[in-house]
Amino acid sequence: MKALQYRTIGAPPEVVTVRDPEPGPGQVLLKVTAAGVCHSDIAVMGWPAEGFPYELPLTLGHEGVGTVAALGDGVTGLNEGDAVAVYGPWGCGTCAKCAEGKENYCLRAGELGIHPPGLGRPGSMAEYLLVDDPRHLVPLDGLDPVAAVPLTDAGLTPYHAVKRSLPKLVPGSTAVVIGAGGLGHVAIQLLRALTSARVVALDVSEDKLRLAREVGAHEAVLSDEKAADAVRELTGGLGAEAVFDFVGAAPTVRTAGAVAAVEGDVTLVGIGGGSIPVGFGLLPFEVSVSAPYWGSRGELIEVLNLARSGAVSVHTETYSLDDAPLAYERLHGGKVNGRAVILPHG
Repeated sequence: MKALQYRTIGAPPEVVTVRDPEPGPGQVLLKVTAAGVCHSDIAVMGWPAEGFPYELPLTLGHEGVGTVAALGDGVTGLNEGDAVAVYGPWGCGTCAKCAEGKENYCLRAGELGIHPPGLGRPGSMAEYLLVDDPRHLVPLDGLDPVAAVPLTDAGLTPYHAVKRSLPKLVPGSTAVVIGAGGLGHVAIQLLRALTSARVVALDVSEDKLRLAREVGAHEAVLSDEKAADAVRELTGGLGAEAVFDFVGAAPTVRTAGAVAAVEGDVTLVGIGGGSIPVGFGLLPFEVSVSAPYWGSRGELIEVLNLARSGAVSVHTETYSLDDAPLAYERLHGGKVNGRAVILPHG
């Protein structure tokens, strides 16, 4: 089968031919119908050789949907041809967090060497994907594969982040979304669907600010050195009850801290390497700062239900598997509005 692999440190990914996987006991083989392109993949390919955490070559892709192609011995509850989405942050399935469906916070994944597809084990940028356990599959129930695949990360991750702050996003409140790209433009929709808060979007790109307005942002502000003052002015000097930074670079993290209100939430989702100082007098009183990771299995089901209701959708552009390296080039250059999706059989 064809697969997109990261094969050499510092080199771009390559489309190669690899052996077709076969499901062992308890496993499920999917024919991949769509795979999402994510900034996290670019971050992985940007790590230096020293301390690189994964074995190469690595088939990329941690967002995946497909149809069941074959079932390993002992697998029940699925049939060949079933259309499913892949829950990405795999865990051990037995620790206290996994028992709650929070495999994204599995307490033993590191110890047991468990990795998500595309982030340590073969991912979805291939014609077929081997899934370790049927519990990591959620029925699509009529959702279009291209529309659904970004929801497994670009939908699930902001949903998990926003859900934590819902009690603070009451009428009259303000939520700030920094970065209106793949995850941020979904966060804007989630905030509009789930809260009555005023939503302010920040980005360095006029195209992404335009997208932010299209998907529901009340205000769209250029993310520069004047952004914090602009948000403070919009909120009468009080700041925002919830700030979601989907970039995570040093400048955006500084802005996030500068626009937070007293008792506000600052949620750092992006992996741009920025950090925020926390201590008495460094932030407004009782500001909470968190750095969540992905979301739970139950939350993925909730996100897909929101999509079926029409409350959230992802702006996508599609590529063939042969053109997947181009999709990463465009994403790295900031030229993708929303989410790039690879069609391995298209």
